[in-house]
Amino acid sequence: MSIDWDEKPELNITPLVDIMLVLLAILMVTTPAMIFEETITLPDGSKTASMKKIPPLEIRIDKAKNVYIGKDKFTLNNFPDNMILIANKYNKETTIYIKADRGLLYNDVMHVMKAIKDAGFLKVALETNG
Repeated sequence: MSIDWDEKPELNITPLVDIMLVLLAILMVTTPAMIFEETITLPDGSKTASMKKIPPLEIRIDKAKNVYIGKDKFTLNNFPDNMILIANKYNKETTIYIKADRGLLYNDVMHVMKAIKDAGFLKVALETNG
C-alpha cells in the first residue's frame, strides 16, 4: 500500500448546508410561537386621589376669518396676542380642537395653530367631519 502525498482531499459540505438550512427553517417557524411571560406586580395607587379629567377646548374659525373661543370672538390678526392673554385661564394639558371652515386658506389655519402652540399648549388637533 503506497500513500500518495500529492492527493488533496475534497470536502463535501452539501450535507452540512442541508442540515443547517433545515435547522434554520425550524427555528424560524418555532420562534414566533414562543411566548415569554413575566409577572409584574404593580404598586397600588392612591384610592382617595383621582385624576380629574380636563375638558377639551374648542376653537372655531369661520369664513370671515373670525376666531371663536367659547363665546369670545377675535379677528385672525389679533388672535395670537389674545391667545397668550387668555392662555393663563386654561391648563396647558388641555386638548384643543380646531374647527375651521373649508373655504379658509391653509395659511390661516396654521396661523391659529401656531398661536396656540406659542401660548404653551401641546395637544392641538384639527377636527373634520370624517
